Amino acid sequence: MKHTDILGMALFALRGNWLRSILTALGVIIGIAAVIVMVSVGQGTQAELDRIMASLGSNRLEVFPGGGRGGGVRMAAGSLPSLTTGDMEAIRDEIPEVQYVAANVRGGGQVVFAERNWSTSWQGVSEDFMTVNDWRLDEGEGFTPRDYGTAGKSVVLGATVRRELFGEGEAVGATVRIAQVPMTVVGVLAAKGQTGWGGDADDVVMVPLDTARRRLLGAGNPAAAAAAATAARPAALMPTDRVNQITVTVARAEDLEFVQEEITTLLRQRHRIQPGAEDDFSVRNLSQMVATRTQTTRLMSLLLGAVASISLLVGGIGIMNIMLVSVTERIREIGLRMAVGGGPSSVRRQFLAEAMIISLGGGAIGIAIGIAGALATARFTDLPVVLDHNVILMATAFSVATGLFFGYYPARKASRLDPIEALRM
Repeated sequence: MKHTDILGMALFALRGNWLRSILTALGVIIGIAAVIVMVSVGQGTQAELDRIMASLGSNRLEVFPGGGRGGGVRMAAGSLPSLTTGDMEAIRDEIPEVQYVAANVRGGGQVVFAERNWSTSWQGVSEDFMTVNDWRLDEGEGFTPRDYGTAGKSVVLGATVRRELFGEGEAVGATVRIAQVPMTVVGVLAAKGQTGWGGDADDVVMVPLDTARRRLLGAGNPAAAAAAATAARPAALMPTDRVNQITVTVARAEDLEFVQEEITTLLRQRHRIQPGAEDDFSVRNLSQMVATRTQTTRLMSLLLGAVASISLLVGGIGIMNIMLVSVTERIREIGLRMAVGGGPSSVRRQFLAEAMIISLGGGAIGIAIGIAGALATARFTDLPVVLDHNVILMATAFSVATGLFFGYYPARKASRLDPIEALRM
């Protein structure tokens, strides 16, 4: 019997019970749609995480101050002003594998221009800070070496601050006030959008590192004064060249662990930490964080796919059950076909074709619903979605596999019926 004849007979048999055929395919439809939507969300989450980490730079280390003790009370990490620009320069000079090293201090307050003002955070940055953190200028020329060397009263605005203070007006060359200190706008940063933690990356202003320490820290900044008053050491004894963070990048990813160890050894020597004593700083390897989060997201994607595949499994079992019922209902038809010369192989192929048509038809509808669901998820929710053609191919393969696997047993059972016994029933 030709393949076209078998296909025609399978379609005729399914059309005779079209409602049952649709309900049988429903499990496959739901399973395929769920697989596409959930895998697309998982891949979108992975892609968004990769984008965020790429913007930070994977070949980098972050050095933070450690915790301190005040009155016998253990204080949080970062409360001890243990890092200085001397540490930054020592890392640059004594570890040749280091590509860039930058330091910064942070604060916050009102930025004022004419009758407008905006509450934001500011950062005092060293020369390599823009390169290390992939900041680009959208307007202006940015800081000059003279600004860094003389604590120049220059400022670079983030895109959000520029919009809030100047609207559509010209920002570069204007004078703004930060903590009552007048500063000249020398540049505007290109927009970065949302941070990985949901904040506004563009709501920031930057000034040279020495400018922040000499002119802003403690100048109209009650938060800084309060932090100094409660620190482990009196404010008068705090180092004047302190920094809140040092960021280090290396050219080769394979050097990260070695550089991390070298930085730890160097800073312990500089800070005169005795063997066995706790570090007054911490070094974080972002590549390890990236690997951990990537693995976590990948596992979540697999979990979502596995959960969705359960629906596909249930749909396949439904196909097998209905096909077994169909074999029982059509025993006389099977016996008659065998009696007039139809071999077991033709019977097996017909029932297998019916299972494949149900599975592939349900798969096609499920793919369409899944694509629509993924697009709707991306449009109406905040979940990131990546609709990859490989997911569609995977769903199609699942449809074929479901039809073959769950349709084979009923088809085999039908082909092994004894035609004489079948005609007697």
